[in-house]
Amino acid sequence: MSLTGNFVNIPFESVGPTIMSGRVTDIEINPNNPIEMFVAYASGGVWYSCNNGQSFKPVFDNQHSITVGDIAVNWNEFTLWVGTGENNSSRSSYAGTGIYYTSDTGKTWIHCGLAETQHIGRVLLHPSQKNIIYVAAMGHLNSANTERGVFKSVDFGKTWKKVLYINDKTGAIDLCFDPQNPEILIAATWERIRSTFHFNGSGDGSGIFISKNGGENWEKIYSGKNIGRIGLSVFNESGKTGLYAIIDDQNPIAIKKTDSTVLSIDDIRKYSLKNVNEFLKIDDNKLEDFLRNNNFPEKYNSKTVKHLIKSGKNKVIDLVNYLGDANHNLFNSKFKGAVIIKTDNIEKVDWITVNDSIDDFYYTYGYYFGQIRVSPVNSKEIYILGVVLAKSDDGGNKFYKLNDENVHADYHALWINPNNENHIICGNDGGLNISYDKGKNWVKCNTPAVGQFYAIAIDEEEPYNIYGGMQDNGVWKGSRYYNQGTSWHQYGKYSWQFILGGDGMQISVDTKQKLVFTGYQFGNYFRINNTDKTRKYITPRHELGELPYRFNWQTPILQSKHAKNTMYFGGNFLFRTFDNGDTWKKISPDLTSGKKEGNVPFGTITTIDESTMKFGLIYTGSDDGNIYVTKDAGNSWQNISIKQFNQFWVTRVQASKFVESRVYATLSAFRNDIFTPFVMISDDYGSTWKNISSNLPMEPVNVIREDYKNKSILYIGTDNGIYFTLNQGKSWEKMSSLPRVAVHDIVINSETNELVIGTHGRSVYVISLNEINSLDSLIFENNLFLYNLPEYQYSENWGKKSGFWEPEIESKVQIPFFSAINQDIEIAITDSAGVLVKFEKINANKGVNYFNFNFSANKNVTISRFLRKADNEKYYLKPGKYKLNVNSKTKTAEGNLIISNTK
Repeated sequence: MSLTGNFVNIPFESVGPTIMSGRVTDIEINPNNPIEMFVAYASGGVWYSCNNGQSFKPVFDNQHSITVGDIAVNWNEFTLWVGTGENNSSRSSYAGTGIYYTSDTGKTWIHCGLAETQHIGRVLLHPSQKNIIYVAAMGHLNSANTERGVFKSVDFGKTWKKVLYINDKTGAIDLCFDPQNPEILIAATWERIRSTFHFNGSGDGSGIFISKNGGENWEKIYSGKNIGRIGLSVFNESGKTGLYAIIDDQNPIAIKKTDSTVLSIDDIRKYSLKNVNEFLKIDDNKLEDFLRNNNFPEKYNSKTVKHLIKSGKNKVIDLVNYLGDANHNLFNSKFKGAVIIKTDNIEKVDWITVNDSIDDFYYTYGYYFGQIRVSPVNSKEIYILGVVLAKSDDGGNKFYKLNDENVHADYHALWINPNNENHIICGNDGGLNISYDKGKNWVKCNTPAVGQFYAIAIDEEEPYNIYGGMQDNGVWKGSRYYNQGTSWHQYGKYSWQFILGGDGMQISVDTKQKLVFTGYQFGNYFRINNTDKTRKYITPRHELGELPYRFNWQTPILQSKHAKNTMYFGGNFLFRTFDNGDTWKKISPDLTSGKKEGNVPFGTITTIDESTMKFGLIYTGSDDGNIYVTKDAGNSWQNISIKQFNQFWVTRVQASKFVESRVYATLSAFRNDIFTPFVMISDDYGSTWKNISSNLPMEPVNVIREDYKNKSILYIGTDNGIYFTLNQGKSWEKMSSLPRVAVHDIVINSETNELVIGTHGRSVYVISLNEINSLDSLIFENNLFLYNLPEYQYSENWGKKSGFWEPEIESKVQIPFFSAINQDIEIAITDSAGVLVKFEKINANKGVNYFNFNFSANKNVTISRFLRKADNEKYYLKPGKYKLNVNSKTKTAEGNLIISNTK
């Protein structure tokens, strides 16, 4: 489906935020003019600045994919190459569609193939032969495929040759030239594959290779067991080219017990094999410390636990099992982590381990980082990028953290000025920062709205506020009427405010009680009181003797529309509270297919909805394809899963507001590397389902919403945009011309008739629904259709200035009309006396069009008593009722234009 749909002209408004940005994957700066740069974002496209990052413009918005792994620029030719598909292998690392280039700063693009590589780690341009390009490609993230490795083109990207290939799970993540001889290349390969419940980030395919003949032949120069992602950086010293490599060494290491007086989980496990009396002899203080250090609920203290075990109600092993969830295991595992090796001569490789393990740098997710940089003037100065940005002045033996007071954590890109080593620019999960003193001080350069939202919500304030949970940037609240710009620097208050940290997730707002319910990853949720700013942790906790509940990365919560203080919370069970989260009751059996062993929590509820027509009519969907319904508030449940798709992630269930038995469901096979859209409808509570995906493009669907006043209109958000239907899915239309960004959430404000869109890469947009939900599918049979117009407010200030230096005051409105075909249109406005006051010709596109009007008459128009001459010599329409005609060659659409008196 192209951008030339009937409704692509509908305007959209970006409402921020920008202060907290999105994940930067690469930066390219002009070394001869370092105020000029391109910045690539993981899922927000590519942006260009020619004023040192004070402002940016997007240059890659309308390609098939705007998720980016790496970019490269030939500054002499001013040619930009974009390798699509993020290289960080995270949960939301979207697949790309190959490699593109532009020679006119993004006005036009050429697609150069490699679509099935999906994730590109590095694009490398030959320094003297512009036709030679290398690409290090990772291949599919969620499945095996062969289009991965190192590719070479000698004809400017027209054709490609795979010059390095290991196996169908190993790709190339990094690539660099010998700066003294571009025939010598060094490549880092990485074996990795992600599934819904497990990520394997290492393997025998990982290693370092060298080619001495332009990539035609390769020799492996480094390998090891359980090696993950590798980053490379070359340097020159004494006429020889050396190489640093940072390695994610995933070999487990034993966690040494530093204090024999402190109980560990292993100690408790050993006690479980002994007579229970041995456990009861444990010192109460010692047991109490164990319980508190492992976050057991307060009701489980040393005395109560001993009583439960002595009475036989619980067993000692229950203490071990209480902590046995996948998330706990993931973050309490211990790997060697970041290791730095070095060879002083790539021609005669002799590896030296310069740092055997850097603590608290990668933790357990080294797959997310993997970048190292060496100073262009001093090979002892090394920067490594991980959770922090660290620097060594002694060749990697010791590192210290650079100042991060106004810099976000999690670093992915770093540029060192080759002409001034003090000048560095870094990219991280929070955007872009510039330093002129090697990282002692930083300037934040976040003007693009490229936040990665998981979920959004609105309140009932007037004007309303938007709430959103962001990838690695917490939960934020901002005004609908966000004023994009920098005036807040002067006045000190930004339109968006930080609420909670972590990876921000779902939000529910109780405006009347001034309560916000929100949280961060894996089900850690809080109730926040906006009056006294207090917060309480409200996540349901399992009982001793139960296995831990499983919570999704984005755990769903839902406030009931029927009962005050009532909320639902999804784990692998559904929970309900009648007291705003103080207490919870389990109201379902396990609504998934059960736990799968892996290092990612799986078998979890992902979506909940309760019918607005009936209390207790509740639907749930899970990450393993299950859909359930209860019609009696949880007393009984029916499995209504869609059999042919029951292995796919259920992204939304949505109960109809118009028909009690109607329910919608969307599913995504994105995590299976399947991009088919799945939009389903049932009119019998899920007993039978019908696929209404019809003409949707190959884009997984994340969210569906039903219009609040027209039951035939549905809105969906996909991994590449937003669509709607006027006929319940018989056909779909692309809505507006948003960038091709993943839409994760949609909220409708019925009071303002607006659609609020949370994107994973371009922050939040708002679109008016005035040109959509006043229609039905019969509109396509009309040659011309003029929408009903609101009354417009007259102002005596039109055409005046508020001050000498200020611009003229004008009100500008967009008058919408629908044209069934591309055609020439005439706009005519006449006053009540029949005098023509405005006439304009427009080339109308097929679909919705807009006539931009500032309430001024044409020049040389017949002077009417309904016109007022202003200071700027223009004539403006006075209050009154005017006739507006939209004329084609075959039809006229008529309407009234009313300008009311000043209030």
